[in-house]
Parts: sequence; C-alpha cells; structure tokens
Amino acid sequence: MELASAAVDMPITGDYAYDWALIDVETSGLMARRDRVLSIAVVTIGPDGEQTDEFSTLLNPGCDPGPVHVHGLTADRLSGAPTFAQVAGRIGSLLQDRVLVAHNAQFDYDFLAYEFARARMWLPVSQRLCTLALNRQVDPPTDDMKLGTLAAHYGVPQTQAHDALDDTRVLAGILRASLREAARLDLPLPLVACPPRAESQFTPRPPKTPCAYRNPGRLTPGGPLRQGMKIAITGETGHARAELAGRAVAAGLNMVTSVSRHTSALVTNEPLSDSAKARRAAAEGVPVIDEPTFLRMLTDVQTGTAHEATAAAVTSAPLKEPTTPQAVPAPRQPAGPAGTLDGALAGRRVLVLGGVHADAAAARTRVVDLGGSAAVNLSASVTDVVLLADGERDRRMSRITALELPVHDEHWLTAPTAAAQGSTTVRPQDPHVLPMGGVIDLPMPHGTPAAEWHLTAGWAPQTDCEIDVVAFALDEDEQVTFDGDFIFYGAPENPAGTVRLLTGGPAEQTIALDLASMPPATRKVVVAAAIDGAATFGTVGAIQIGAAPGSGGSPIARATLDAATTERTVLLAEIYRRGPVWRLRAVGQGYDHGLDALARGYGVDIAD
Repeated sequence: MELASAAVDMPITGDYAYDWALIDVETSGLMARRDRVLSIAVVTIGPDGEQTDEFSTLLNPGCDPGPVHVHGLTADRLSGAPTFAQVAGRIGSLLQDRVLVAHNAQFDYDFLAYEFARARMWLPVSQRLCTLALNRQVDPPTDDMKLGTLAAHYGVPQTQAHDALDDTRVLAGILRASLREAARLDLPLPLVACPPRAESQFTPRPPKTPCAYRNPGRLTPGGPLRQGMKIAITGETGHARAELAGRAVAAGLNMVTSVSRHTSALVTNEPLSDSAKARRAAAEGVPVIDEPTFLRMLTDVQTGTAHEATAAAVTSAPLKEPTTPQAVPAPRQPAGPAGTLDGALAGRRVLVLGGVHADAAAARTRVVDLGGSAAVNLSASVTDVVLLADGERDRRMSRITALELPVHDEHWLTAPTAAAQGSTTVRPQDPHVLPMGGVIDLPMPHGTPAAEWHLTAGWAPQTDCEIDVVAFALDEDEQVTFDGDFIFYGAPENPAGTVRLLTGGPAEQTIALDLASMPPATRKVVVAAAIDGAATFGTVGAIQIGAAPGSGGSPIARATLDAATTERTVLLAEIYRRGPVWRLRAVGQGYDHGLDALARGYGVDIAD
C-alpha cells in the first residue's frame, strides 16, 4: 500500500485531467457480435476527480442471460427491465464529449458499439482509456491486474463484485489512484482514438467453419479429390461462386482465396488467364482444372484424414505434461567475461537508455543473460537504469532522478555487484524471462488450457510512426484456412472468435486467444508487428511481450525483443500445439519487407 498512499496527495491536473465517463457492463457472453448487455452502469467524473453523475439499470436482452453463476442475472430478474434501445439516449448523453473509461475497455466499447448499432444510433465516443492498460504501464507490485486486486492495492472498497454499479464505483477509485501514479512516473496516458465506425461493421455474420480434414497435398493427374484438399477458384464461372464453394465445403474440401505452394488445385475456365492466382499456380506447379471437371469430381470425393482432437478434448487419460509453466531451454549467447555471474540480476528490472540500436540491444541481452528483465518503458517495477551514449538526454531522466532510481554506466553490466544493486523489492509471481527463441509450456490446470490467453506487446511511445500488431491462425501447412484468419486492425477478430486483437493504447496491443475453443485445424498462431510507413524497428527499439491468462492475469512469461536496424515487420511470438499442450515461443525475427508480403507468405489473398 505504500506505493499508492505516497501518491494520494498528488493532484490530477494537466495532461491527466479530462471529463471521464466510467462504464461497466454485465453481458450474456464474451462475444460482442453475438451476445448482449444485461446491465450497465455509468459514472461521470470531472477533471478535478469529483463525481458529477451516475446511472445504472438492468436490461432485457431478449435472449438467454448466459452464465447466471457469474453475474446472478436470471431471465426472471431481467424480464421487466427496459431494452437497450429504450435507454440508449440516456447513456449516449453521459458518454458525449467524455473519455470512456473501463477495465479492459475494448470489451465494454465493442459491446456498446453493437448495442448502439442495433438501436440504429451512433456510439458517441471519440476516445477511450483502459485502466488495465494504464496499470500495465504503471506496473504496481500486485499479484495480477484484476479489478479486485487493484482495488485492494489502491485501498478502494469493493462490496459486490460483478455488480455493474459497484464495479463502476470501484473503477472510479482505481482511476484516480492510477492517474496519480501515472503522474508520479510521468507516463503518457494510453488514450485510444475511437473514430466513427459504420453500422455494417457491427452486423452479426454467420461464423465460418474451418475444414475438419488435413491437407493431403496436390491433386494428381487422373486422381480423385480428397477431403482436406485446398481448392482455389479464379475467373468467371458458369455456376455462382458461392454455390461452387458451398458444394465443395459440404464435400469436405478446403476452399481458399489465394494460391500457394500448398494449394491442391486451381479451378478456372480460363487456363491462359493472367490473374494473380493463375500466375502463382503456374509458378508453383499447382494443377489446374476447369469447372465441369471440378463438378464431376465433386460427386466422388475420397475420405480424408481428420485433424487431431483439440487440447481441450484430450482428457481421457491423466496428463504427463506439467500443469505449471515449464521453460524449454533455448540457445543463448555466451554471457561474456562475467559469464559466471548469471543470475546476478535475478529479480531486477533494468531500463536501458541511449546508445545506438545495436549497443542498446546488446545491453538488454546482457541483462537477460544475467537473469534480469529488460524494460522498454519507465514503470514502478524498474529497479535500475543503465545509461549508454547520450542516455542522460532522455526525457525520462528527470523523473528517474526524482524517483532516486539507481543509475549505472555500461560497465556495470560487465560485473554488477551486490553493493551496486541496492536493495531488491521482491515482486510476487515474477514471470519467466525468455530470451529470443525461448519456449515455455502454457499451464493447463485440470488438463485444459485457461479460458483465454492474452499476449500483450508494448513499446516506447512513438511520434513519427504507428505500429500494428497482427496475428495469423495457421494450419499444419503454416497457411491461413481463409483470409479471415488474418487478424489486424481492419478485421480484429477471426470468424471462429478464437483470436482477437485488442488495442490498449498507442504503445500497446494485445492478441487474445481462446485456446480451449481453438478448432483442430489451427495448429499455430503467429503474432507479428509491422510499421506503417518508411520507419524501421531500428528507430522504434525493443518490443516487450508478455503472456498472461485472461485480461487481468499475472504474466507467466515475458520477453524483450530487439529487431535489427532495417526491419519493417517482425515476428514476435508463436503459440503452437505440442500434443495436448500449447507452447509459447519468443521469436524476434525481423524482415525488411512490409506486412503485405508477410501476409501473402501465410496464404492471405492481398491485392497487388
């Protein structure tokens, strides 16, 4: 509690003073495009931190209320409540001209966006702030970042968890304390712009079903089609394209929208076509058949090999794999002349400032070799600062001096001594620190993965470029099953709803994965980052990734990844199946080409 109480008297002014609308919703499920809001509470706060208004109500969703054991809202309790459309005007007036605030704000924002769209109204929000993302920047010494844990840390009373109004009042206290901590550390607020979004983007769409069969390979001359074959179509067709695809999917084929070396056959009535698919098929040697031949072959598709069962289904026998995180050793660089000091920085979190990119990357690698964790931003968890060339000119130095953090030169990393380190504050549940290439098994309590895993990427705030985090859900050929399995800002959720992109701020984005529900066809999820424009990761510096169970869980693994100087895209991590276990690998592999080339490599149909 010392950390919070020390900041209590600091006023919320300047860059930290806004009109706020704090919100909490209880919902019938976790998918905003499918599920409904059951109750809502809004508390408004002025720039001085004082409450100005309050509103809460139950809502009749017109559907099953879902997990009653979580929210306690039965159909009987909701039957006499108003619909969302009946209170949308009142809610909109509270949100207008204010920054929307919530814990895991994208969740609440997306549900509101769909509910306002159903009511044929615009959601009047232009900015949002996530207190979860804000506290990830502050990084208080707590077991996790859940609302109740932060409330206890900041001394905010909580009387009834999962009650929308009480959760919003608790959120108000957490916001005030978090803003004071951000001011103490001189952190920029992770405000997210929320431009108007077309209603059609919030129209529920039927989910696509991944193919249930493994790809048997290329179509052989004179041979039959087999379930799982990847089939692409190009050019004009006699039958409607949707009809051809529907019949093929019903027969067990995997219809894809682009051609790669893994494509089994290309269907076209124009063998001399100059389309991108036809050119790629010729280059890769993919067999080409016409539409009448394809229709004839659809009448006798041979049985294929089904994908293996999902990890969630493998529960018939006791698991031999551990249910606690297990790090799998990866090749590491020699620690240098002080190699015998490995572990000397255990429990330390070191921020490196200054230096050219190569020198800063080497210093951060040295921190990890010594058992420490390399930070990319100033936070409450930073224990030491290392200054390289011109590091003293960094804007954060004045705050570092005020916080009286130990500051060292580059030679300290050669042989850090106990006297130089000072006293170490033991933080609960320190995550495993993974080097580049390091692997860890994700925990599987009760033999199944956690309901949801969050892989969060963060970096130093940028002024001259934007960074986008993306994900690819891949099959055994390391190809997307369909373009919808490319998850990015314009399409932040795959059709199955098992991989989602969450934006916590301009310097943080998260990929949320529902591993327990991942379809068998998905063998791996690759998470990458790309720079929009001509900038490279040499100017951005390191990217930190952390893996945690759920939105507010404590990270079980963390890695700080340095691309070289010229890369515009970088593979951050892979989450992949190994038998019934899911594993996380920290990658850190950069590429000079842009995101479009990376996406094409994974089988996404990107227009030239």
